[in-house]
Amino acid sequence: MVKRKIKIGTRDSELALWQAHTVEKQLNDLGYATEIVAVKSQGDIILDKPLYELGITGIFTKTLDVAMIAGQVDIAVHSMKDVPTALPQGIVQGAVLERANTADILVHKGNLNFLAQASTIATGSLRRQAQWLNKYPQHKTVDLRGNVNTRLQKLQDSDWGGAIFAAAGLERLSFSKDNSKSIEIKSPSFGGVGEVLDWMIPAPAQGAMMVVAMAEDSFALDALQELNHIETEICTYIERQFLRTLEGGCTAPIGALAVYNEKTDEIDFKGALFSIDGEQKIGIERSFPISEWKKLGMTLAQEILANGGTTLMAEIKAQLKK
Repeated sequence: MVKRKIKIGTRDSELALWQAHTVEKQLNDLGYATEIVAVKSQGDIILDKPLYELGITGIFTKTLDVAMIAGQVDIAVHSMKDVPTALPQGIVQGAVLERANTADILVHKGNLNFLAQASTIATGSLRRQAQWLNKYPQHKTVDLRGNVNTRLQKLQDSDWGGAIFAAAGLERLSFSKDNSKSIEIKSPSFGGVGEVLDWMIPAPAQGAMMVVAMAEDSFALDALQELNHIETEICTYIERQFLRTLEGGCTAPIGALAVYNEKTDEIDFKGALFSIDGEQKIGIERSFPISEWKKLGMTLAQEILANGGTTLMAEIKAQLKK
C-alpha cells in the first residue's frame, strides 16, 4: 500500500523553514513521503508595528490555519510560543518535538558598559520589555521586528545597547552554538556577543515546536504521534495552561517555565505576570509531583490572579486598548 504524501505547511522565514525541514526529515526517516508548502503570514508582512498593536491573536499561525482547513496543507509546523492557547475548531495538536534551549539572550557589540547607563534595548516582545525594565528601570526599549538576520542588521546599524533574541532561534540558524554564559554571535550582518539572561523567565512554550493537523485526519495524526516528545508535551501544556488562565485572550507580559526534575520526579515551575512598564511583578516558584501536571498551570495562575493579578490584568488590557 502506497502511503499518501504529507503536505507540510510553514511560514517562509528562514527559521520557520528550518523547523519545517526538521519535521520533514523525521517523517522521512519513518518512511513517510512529504512536501513542504511555504506561505507568508501577516506577522511576517507587517513589520512596522509592535505585535501587541496589531490586535490579532495567532498572527503567525492564522494563514496556515486557513490553508489547512482549505486542504492546501495536511499539517503545519509552528514555534509553539506563537500558537494561541485555543486552537481553531477542527485543528488539533499532533506533536510537540523535543524542546531546544529555552533561554533569552542579550546580543550586543561587545561592551556591557551600557548596562549601568541610560540606554536603549530593542525587542518586539512585551514580556521581554517588561522584564528588562523591571531589572533596568533607567533604560528604555524600542520595538524590533523581522527575521533574525534583519534584526541583527538593525542592531548593527543602531546606537542601541543591545537587542534580545531567543537562544533557540540563534542556535537553529547556527548563529551561536555555545551554551555558556557568554557566546559569540556569527552572522554576515553582525559581529558581537550574546549574554544568556538566566534571570529572564521565557515565554510559555519557548524553544518548543508544535505540529498541528485536522482532527479527522487520522493518517497525519498517527504519523505525528511518532514524533511527539512526552516530557516536552507535559511541560509546555503546564505553561500554556498557566498563560491561558491568566490572560483570557489578551496579550500580556507573562513568563512561564516548567522543567521535569528526574531526580525528584517533580515538575519545577516558575512563572510571573508583569506590568507593561516593568514596575510590577507578581511571581510564583514551586515544585510539584509530576502526577499533578494536568491542573498545575491553572492552579498556579489562579494563585497569581488572587495575589493581585486580576487587577493588574485589567490594567494591562486597558493600556493595550489605548
